[in-house]
Amino acid sequence: MLKKIRVTLAWLFFLAITLLILDFSGIMHNYLGWLARIQLLPAILSQSIVIVIALILLTLLLGRFYCSIICPLGVFQDLFSWIGGRVKKNRFSYKQGNKAVRYIILLIFILLMVFGINSIAVLIAPYSAYARIASNIFAPVYQGINNIMAYFAERVDSYAFYTKEIWIKSIPTFIIAVITFIIIVVVSWKGGRAYCNTVCPIGTFLGVLSKFSWFKVNIEADKCNKCGLCEKNCKSSCIDSKNHVIDYTRCVACMECINKCHRGAISFSHQKKQEDRTESCVDESRKTFLATMAVLATGTAIKAQEKIVDGGLAVLEDKKIPERKNKIKPAGSLSNKNFAQRCIGCQLCVSACPNNVLRPSADLITLMQPEMSYERGFCRPECTACSEVCPTGAIIKIDKLEKSSIKIGRAVWIGRNCVPLTDGVECGNCARHCPAGAIQMVPSDPENTSSVKIPVINDERCIGCGSCEYRCPARPFSAIYVEGIEQHRTI
Repeated sequence: MLKKIRVTLAWLFFLAITLLILDFSGIMHNYLGWLARIQLLPAILSQSIVIVIALILLTLLLGRFYCSIICPLGVFQDLFSWIGGRVKKNRFSYKQGNKAVRYIILLIFILLMVFGINSIAVLIAPYSAYARIASNIFAPVYQGINNIMAYFAERVDSYAFYTKEIWIKSIPTFIIAVITFIIIVVVSWKGGRAYCNTVCPIGTFLGVLSKFSWFKVNIEADKCNKCGLCEKNCKSSCIDSKNHVIDYTRCVACMECINKCHRGAISFSHQKKQEDRTESCVDESRKTFLATMAVLATGTAIKAQEKIVDGGLAVLEDKKIPERKNKIKPAGSLSNKNFAQRCIGCQLCVSACPNNVLRPSADLITLMQPEMSYERGFCRPECTACSEVCPTGAIIKIDKLEKSSIKIGRAVWIGRNCVPLTDGVECGNCARHCPAGAIQMVPSDPENTSSVKIPVINDERCIGCGSCEYRCPARPFSAIYVEGIEQHRTI
């Protein structure tokens, strides 16, 4: 019964958070956005003390239930471990577990976060890893199915579905997602929760706490006949059935052992303090120290790199990427510093962006963190989708009225690229489509009012939305582009 409850809850959480990541309509974020916020790393970075304390208390009460139910990567591992178990039954055995490797990885993870190199750290963070897989591998399939439904819906005059453009937003991030997917599938197929109990820093941290949990999986030696079924089916390889010992730092409370025991020798219950023969006092002190460090760590990220292109009326030639001195970050990120401290590159904002403005950075330093680019659209002043879904506080929640007055960048005009000057024809696309009214067209020759008009930018009114850059027909470089600013401000 305990296993059925655990599996049911795990799949409900897993399917819901997968749908949250895949959803591009923004509807699911109104109902399921909390699922991203209760993930441990986002909760720590967003300083959601209540959630962090609740997860810690849950672990101290029930062990690593977070890993078995709430963490999507954990459930994802269970899926392929289960498939592997259909091929070969009773395939696991007790392993000591490499504690040194686990704690070294945890320490490196904490240091990377503290020193602001979390674009590397989040490569192994469980929530970020799964979100990366879902948004880069599953999302195109999901969108393809949606487009098929939209095609047939249109044939019967229904608009229940609409076509979604399918494209790879960042090739490096896509490659990393594929590599992560392959590693997780292979490791979980062969070794169950080996990744979870060797590489995952969140798993290691929660393992430290679960050693002291109130309820644990316990073996009653007088009932056990040492058949070894519990050990052979433990995907964490943490049960030594011969000596009736369980390594609670690796046990994820999956209840598989209870389900397999035919003699009722295993139960999930409270037991008075007992010595765990797999741990020493030195190890315990070290783990407590590391646990404290992990809770206090509020890992930092780096500023998001901006890749800009354009695309508007002209379609004969793709635009090239101009160099930006300062990168553009979404309204609500406040500043480079705030963004660097909190972003974990989970891709939720990228998935939620309806205008195809956000995408993962391909730059090595800011790898997988969201960046803004205006070749497929611009940041509409009335859109606040990214701020509504961010679980870490890297982009704080703002309302539509506030969004339209937040300055995230400034438009820069490059006269040598401007169509009126290069081709001698009237244009004015940038001025016509500027939602802030920050661009005016004036005669290129002040002494000749009939001369072709060129744009003049009012920097105080410009909010950096990128509409001008998106609409500019100049090729290969846009005649007007947006330069980011270090500190956002309200105009």
